[in-house]
Parts: sequence; structure tokens; C-alpha cells
Amino acid sequence: MDDSRHDVPANAWVEQPRDDGRRTFLTASLASGFALAVQPVSAETIITDTSGLTAGMVEMATSDGRIPAYRAHPAASVAAPVVVVVQEIFGVHEHIKDVCRRLAKLGYYAIAPELYFRAGDPAKLPDGATIVAQILPRITDRQVMSDIDSTVAFAKGEGALSERLGITGFCWGGRVVWLYSAHNPALKAGVAWYGRITAAKSEQTPQHPIDIVGDIRAPVLGLYGAADAGIPVEDVKKMEAALKAAGKKTEIVIYPDTPHGFHADYRASYREANARDGFDRLKAWFKANGV
Repeated sequence: MDDSRHDVPANAWVEQPRDDGRRTFLTASLASGFALAVQPVSAETIITDTSGLTAGMVEMATSDGRIPAYRAHPAASVAAPVVVVVQEIFGVHEHIKDVCRRLAKLGYYAIAPELYFRAGDPAKLPDGATIVAQILPRITDRQVMSDIDSTVAFAKGEGALSERLGITGFCWGGRVVWLYSAHNPALKAGVAWYGRITAAKSEQTPQHPIDIVGDIRAPVLGLYGAADAGIPVEDVKKMEAALKAAGKKTEIVIYPDTPHGFHADYRASYREANARDGFDRLKAWFKANGV
């Protein structure tokens, strides 16, 4: 399941001018790799090459069959610390793959499982509301936790250093980071980017991060925007206070005047300075906590 058609030479985290004709061409050529719901793709989109990496799609066994995943690691050795990258609501599209490549450039074995695989292809749906209506009702937290466990087992089977395990996720995946930090006692650290703290409960989602504070075992760094229309600052501060009261090793960063999706360089919500700061914090957090 080769994904080489998306490999475009460029440097990670190097901004190119909006009016650069080559940049416009590269962005257009990548459009097929992004979810339909997020197009048109911004000219600020960051494209990380695969030089020095082994990167592409793989298939892995789970508790009830095989699912695809995108993984990237240094070409010199697969024996690298593992970081599971959890998708946004839009699935494992080009941005999530690029995050895997950015982490692989830092020396990690980064892998993003297709957690919506059984429910449908979010990349082909026209907008977020349709994804919420058609796919999310078919996703259960229990299955997601199991699939991430299978992802870790797959990485270990390839020779990656699963004993140095980290996880990061964005939006929908940010919430999953909090849940997984309570699920897997072997997790070394997590970084949750604007993950929902609380919401209505359902059979599929019986608990939310605020409900499981006492069960969180791994250090988690939470990165949030003060102008996030979907995650009130009050919720984030309530989570922060609960974590502190429970004596958990966590850190919450709230960026002023910053919207949801500020790391998403392919769309208008991107805030370069905060995205860079958050990624620097991610690197330091993983290093400090044994990932």
C-alpha cells in the first residue's frame, strides 16, 4: 500500500511565500491527499519530505480484522521510540501523515492508525457535519482504545521501541489522548491538541476526559486556544484544576486569541507562532518523560 505519490520535496516547518508559483503548484498537487471537507488547501500548508525516512501505508492486525495505518520512521533503523498519532475528525489525511513524517525526522517511529476504517471514508465526505452524522455514531471509545493497543503491538513487532511510548492527537484525537492516558499504564507521555474535555455521554462515548481525571496515569500536555468556539476556556480550566487536585503530572497551555485547529497549517485556523510553540513543547515533553 505505497503512499509515495504524496512525497513532495520540501523542508518541514519552512514557510514559503504565498505568491510563490512553485508553492502554489505543490499545494495543488497535494489536494488529493487531503479530506474533501478541508479543501481548498491553504498555501501555507507544510510539506515534509521522506528523505532519510521509511514512510508509507501499512496494514496491521486488530482484535477483529486488519486496518490500514500510515507510519514513518528513520530509514537507518526501525528501533526508535514510538509515537501514535491520532487523527482529527477528518481522518488520516495528508496533514496527519505529514505530522508522522515530522516526528520521524526527529528520530521517532510515528504511526497513525485509520480509526474510522470500519465506519467509512471521511476523506470523501463533503463537510465536518456529515462526518459527525455518518461516521462518529459508528465509532466506540472501546474500539479506539483496542485499535491503539493493536497499533502499539504492530510497532513492537516491527522492532520499534514500544517501551518508550508516546501519543499525540488533534481535535477528535486530542480527546482520545486523554482517554488513552487512562487506558494504558505503559504509556510514557501524551500531548493533546485542543481535545474536547466534556460533552454529552452516549453508548459509544460513555466517559469524557473530565470524568476520568483520577484514572490518568501518564503525564499529559494539553494545548488549547482561548478563542476555541467548541471548547470553552471554562472547561479547560476546570480540567486543569481537577488534574491539579488529583496530583497528576500534567500541564495545560491556553494560547490567547487562538482558535480551534491552530496547528492545522492547511486551513485558515492555522496560527504559525502557536503551532511552532506547541510543537516545541511536544518535543520537550516527550524528551522529559522518557519517550
